[in-house]
Amino acid sequence: MSEPKLTAKQKEAVARRADGCCEYCRTQARFSPDPFSIEHITPRSKGGTDENDNLALACQGCNNRKYTHIEARDPVSGNLVSLYHPRRQRWADQFSWNEDFTIVIGLTPTGRATVERLQLNREGVVNLRRVLRIIGQHPPIDSDQV
Repeated sequence: MSEPKLTAKQKEAVARRADGCCEYCRTQARFSPDPFSIEHITPRSKGGTDENDNLALACQGCNNRKYTHIEARDPVSGNLVSLYHPRRQRWADQFSWNEDFTIVIGLTPTGRATVERLQLNREGVVNLRRVLRIIGQHPPIDSDQV
């Protein structure tokens, strides 16, 4: 039997809460060539639910790389740590931008592990950030980052 589907109302609420940006790499859906997904922060296979507090807006790149992972190794310490949780943690506490706003920098073990696991600085994403920065459309500004 297939898993129950998220409702259109849930999907709209998650996308609105994320202000149309991937909650991991901060790519803006309106500039993405690929559709965005509503992903389970804690996957159903690991006990996650369909409640809105367990849902995040994710670009296809982040969603595919996160898959069912909830932990990854911090590249500095080598310790296994939890991945970034958009409902429980502030993006700005875990990540920062480099000086030209093209590279996401992990500030904490969780931030660093998430940057590595989800490859938040994938070539295509960095190139898109660079172009959007030139035309004044990047970085997206929201209350979680300031």
